[in-house]
Amino acid sequence: MSSDVKECSESTSCGGGSCVLDEQKIMRACMARIKHKIVVMSGKGGVGKSTVAVNLAVALSTAGKKVGLLDVDIHGPSVPGMLKLSDERIRMENDKIVPVCIGELKVMSIGFMLNDRDDAVIWRGPMKMGVIKQFLTEVNWGELDYLIIDSPPGTGDEPLSVCQLIENIDGAVIVTTPQEIAAADVRKSIDFCLRLDVPVLGIIENMSGFVCPSCGEVTEVFNSGAGVELADKFGLRLLGKIPLDPMVCKAGDSGEPFVYHFSNTATSKSFETVIAPILALSDC
Repeated sequence: MSSDVKECSESTSCGGGSCVLDEQKIMRACMARIKHKIVVMSGKGGVGKSTVAVNLAVALSTAGKKVGLLDVDIHGPSVPGMLKLSDERIRMENDKIVPVCIGELKVMSIGFMLNDRDDAVIWRGPMKMGVIKQFLTEVNWGELDYLIIDSPPGTGDEPLSVCQLIENIDGAVIVTTPQEIAAADVRKSIDFCLRLDVPVLGIIENMSGFVCPSCGEVTEVFNSGAGVELADKFGLRLLGKIPLDPMVCKAGDSGEPFVYHFSNTATSKSFETVIAPILALSDC
């Protein structure tokens, strides 16, 4: 067993500054086994951020990459339901938390720790940071090409903890919908990344037009263009536009990843466009 794996697996009890240094050492050793760490963010709820995170992780896994999906939405974990894993519970093996697997995809969420899926998690910031630290260092992620981190809306404790704990995070994918009212909040997420020196890998405009389930024609339901405007304003890449497809909603509710079960649709092809720059990271 390598020294890095030992550091990642062993718990440390100490006091004062030496404890902090040991925690940093363990974190670095664990994160060194993961090539790329990407956080999916949005300044606003209801924009389909978790849908994007889940389908991004599944698409990368389908492309043959070793992928982990970490849900750090402590108060509203939706990843288990989107992958039909709501009844799963965590287990321990060799003093490590074993992630729940769906195929080759490794998944971890606070939802796996709740006695009932309707239980409320009533925690303040320090407790949330503590469990996120556990997810990063005490889960047996193994060697991964990508760790996709689904963050809750806003710029609060959870995304802050992730970006502070992971020293070499590759960056953030920012999700918006086409309306200006959504973009106004999303701009705060971009500012958050700029202030923390977290690279923004690009912007995804979700729900960009409605796909008719009968004829496949795309109709602009919302005012369009917020994703493009944000990209232009901040000099960022527009990763792509994902239409509002009823089958995406159905797939999420039924726990069937859209990009896997509906891979031949135009909407699924738009996800392929989105992940192309992310896949390119593996060549860097």
